[in-house]
Amino acid sequence: MIKFCPLFSSSSGNSVYIGGGDGGVLIDCGVSAKQTTAALYDIGVDAASIRAVFVTHEHSDHVRGVRVFAKKYALPVYGTAGTLAAMEENGVADGTYKCFVLPEEGTEAAGFWLRPFATSHDVRESCGYRITVPDGRHLAVCTDLGMMTSTVLTQLLQCTLVMLESNHDVGMLQNGPYPYWLKQRILSDRGHLSNEACAQTAVQLVQNGVMRLILGHLSKENNMPALAYEHNNAALAAAGIRVGSDCLLSVAGQGRESVFV
Repeated sequence: MIKFCPLFSSSSGNSVYIGGGDGGVLIDCGVSAKQTTAALYDIGVDAASIRAVFVTHEHSDHVRGVRVFAKKYALPVYGTAGTLAAMEENGVADGTYKCFVLPEEGTEAAGFWLRPFATSHDVRESCGYRITVPDGRHLAVCTDLGMMTSTVLTQLLQCTLVMLESNHDVGMLQNGPYPYWLKQRILSDRGHLSNEACAQTAVQLVQNGVMRLILGHLSKENNMPALAYEHNNAALAAAGIRVGSDCLLSVAGQGRESVFV
């Protein structure tokens, strides 16, 4: 049985744990090493059982704890060439732990096969991850993308579980306190996925075999968990999909709920 748990999921910090009989991996480590270790302990996982950290991109809410955590547990850190170069430039990749550029076909860690796929975000070379578990099923983590591309959609289809960004409510963002330039950045094709855009994709995913959707990376200022859930639930219902029987839908960050798949 595979344990999947969003330890942290917001604009303040992001980290997802995926584990099984051979240990586990982290996708991003965007809070302090101390907080990450404590969060793992809270879900019954020894931080020493982590085998690798996989980074989606270099923004601080995804890499803040990488340097200390990877150094403390002597972990390899994987990412795209562009992400690792940016991490080196900003001092996160400082030579105290080993970094490896992910090949396009992916790599193995803790009994899982993790394959990166390109996402549209305003960084050097961001990616999401499709994770193949030992019994051949697929999981995916896909946040921080301004638009749903055919490349991304192809990687998400036929997964058992998808964690997908539902970052903001467009109305809340447009009428909120953010400066104009930041609103435009978030709304752009290299920004973040809105509740509406996420919901459109959610319908396609469930219609193509996805059984569990986890909404992630919600903005604390421009979204609410209930609002993200309702947008997605309503879109699924309009397509004749019943949450609870045809699929499962939840929001990351409301407690530290582990999902077993």
